[in-house]
Amino acid sequence: MELVTTENQTMIAQMVRDFGAQYIKPHMMRWDETQEFPIEVFHKLGELGLMGVLVPQEYGGAGFGYVEYVTAIAELAKIDGSIGLSMAAHNSLCTGHILQHASEEQKHKYLPKLASGEWIGAWGLTEPNTGSDAGNMRTTAVLDGDDYVLNGAKNFITHGKSGNVAVVIARTGEVGDSRGMTAFIIERGTPGFEAGRKEDKLGMRASETTELIFTDCRVPKENVIGQVGDGFVQALKVLDGGRISIAALSLGIAQGAYEAALQYSKERQQFNQPISNFQGISFKLADMATEIEAASLLTYRAADMKDRGLNVNLESAMAKLYASEVSVRVANEGVQIFGGYGYTKDYPAEKYYRDAKLCTIGEGTSEIQKLVIARALLK
Repeated sequence: MELVTTENQTMIAQMVRDFGAQYIKPHMMRWDETQEFPIEVFHKLGELGLMGVLVPQEYGGAGFGYVEYVTAIAELAKIDGSIGLSMAAHNSLCTGHILQHASEEQKHKYLPKLASGEWIGAWGLTEPNTGSDAGNMRTTAVLDGDDYVLNGAKNFITHGKSGNVAVVIARTGEVGDSRGMTAFIIERGTPGFEAGRKEDKLGMRASETTELIFTDCRVPKENVIGQVGDGFVQALKVLDGGRISIAALSLGIAQGAYEAALQYSKERQQFNQPISNFQGISFKLADMATEIEAASLLTYRAADMKDRGLNVNLESAMAKLYASEVSVRVANEGVQIFGGYGYTKDYPAEKYYRDAKLCTIGEGTSEIQKLVIARALLK
């Protein structure tokens, strides 16, 4: 793997920085306080091609690969983790599921709207009682004539209220059967399909998270993605790529927290000198920078392998596990370097600290990543 920043990466990084300075930084703390999902920002990101980074140009996307995608997410997350998270969820999960597993007719129908940012996508796997244990989901889909009738609920769904379309996995077979679940495309406005409670979260507060509720929701058979019974297997493949995006999100938050702490340590004076002169602070910075570099290497290696069509089950889990844990450690040390000011909302350290924690939970907890890694090693 040649670790050289490409022209496309440089272009995307600068584009995101310029966009963030104009459209995100002036408003992000207000969005955080009010838990406002700034949907207009994502329409604008669509105009830049960032809502369809991986979508081929024939479907209206930018046609880039995972290396460029990682760059875009990390740069967004350096500014605001919430925006990075929503952009990643839209691209990797809903859009990614349709791109990887849908029919040509379905791709041509939905991908142009998703890639342009005209439509926002949601993805429903998690349920109130089946987080990591997704195989025991209780949401059912029963065939009735030319429709499937869905009943049940999903929770912790990004864009569950504002999304225009959702890919939802429901049980069409027996509980616990990995071939007993099916993926459906469901548009907002479908009778019996509605958003439930919006979560009041610790961090990532501008990224909308709600329940999805299905009450005798009729979905036409032509909205099944792939074959009946393949939904869970499809979801696992989608998550392999999604974990790279969460690694990128973690990396960006860590980089943002580190850069803020580094700058502050050079400006903050104690005992007539910058606190960066003190070994206690400089060693923290050294550890932060080193761990970020290692997380970056793991993340970009997984992205490079994904672009080359290789199996990334192990590598994406490693990247997600390590980068997310690094993000939490770096954000924690960032608050420590800021001291009392790090505990206030006058400085960015506290927001990085709150946002980072989700990275060790979403799209597979750190414990699940270790399980995935161990199983791959012990095959």
